[in-house]
Amino acid sequence: MLIILLLSGLSPSITYSADDRAQATAASSKAQLSCATRGWKEITLSIDGTPRRLLWNGPERWSKGSIIVLHGGGGEAEHFCQGGKLVQPQIEFAELAIENGFAVFALDSTNDIVTDESGKACGKRFDFSVLDRPNIDLAYIESVITKIIPENRPAGSNGSVFMTGLSTGGYMTIRAATHFNGLISAFAPMSAGDPYGTDTNCDTSLSARTSAKGILTDRETGKQIIVEDSCTSPAYDNESPWEGSTDGVKPAVKQFHHRLDGIVDVSCMRKVTEMLETNGYATEKVFLIRQWGGKKSAVNHLWLKRYNKPLLEFFREQS
Repeated sequence: MLIILLLSGLSPSITYSADDRAQATAASSKAQLSCATRGWKEITLSIDGTPRRLLWNGPERWSKGSIIVLHGGGGEAEHFCQGGKLVQPQIEFAELAIENGFAVFALDSTNDIVTDESGKACGKRFDFSVLDRPNIDLAYIESVITKIIPENRPAGSNGSVFMTGLSTGGYMTIRAATHFNGLISAFAPMSAGDPYGTDTNCDTSLSARTSAKGILTDRETGKQIIVEDSCTSPAYDNESPWEGSTDGVKPAVKQFHHRLDGIVDVSCMRKVTEMLETNGYATEKVFLIRQWGGKKSAVNHLWLKRYNKPLLEFFREQS
């Protein structure tokens, strides 16, 4: 199912019946129950009148700190504790993190509340774009960092807070970690690009995806980010001003990407690396899977098992 969603931006529009939606709702409820049996706890909160939720799990003492994880477009928090083959690397990451002394907080995006610049609903994705309106997710993430995590942190635990996310969850990781750069210890976007220089167009005619609508385009080139070298530009005149404090030491960042990512071209990762460094962030060497030959693929955009151990090692070094 997930791989169809990732590829569907290249195929004709599809629709789902009421029965399809009912089955999806039932599957989500079943996933929540499965996560609960594995020790995951659900927290609900209200942010500016909008109900929000998250799942979390952790050891008796968080010796290495806590990790906020953000799913990709069309995903859900449950994909870090339950799901099919394509999300198994995410589940394994969460399990490995807990075994190694981290608590894991899996945040859930809203559905059809985030809009693009023209007001079109964008489906189920985090609100990473920099637009002239209040951001839907920054206050939610701030509440998790400053309230939810401290309230649930056991005595004697490590206070470090890390962030990682996949795809648009990776874009949101960069947006939130730079916005709250005094609160985040380190962050690691995966299969992502530049939130300050990428636009979302949620016109449903542009993509078959119904869970995360529309397309993403680079502001400088106007090209869709799936296109080869779509984010390559001699200058970044249309970049939004970067947010966050200019005082103190900024958190370290390490990116994870596949050279043949078929959803976010590798040029977009290189662009945001340059922008991070321009804005004073210490960028660790990118974990880049350098597969030569073959074609770009949506499979290479997914959270890959090869990322898990080096990602946790990066966070351990910063804790």
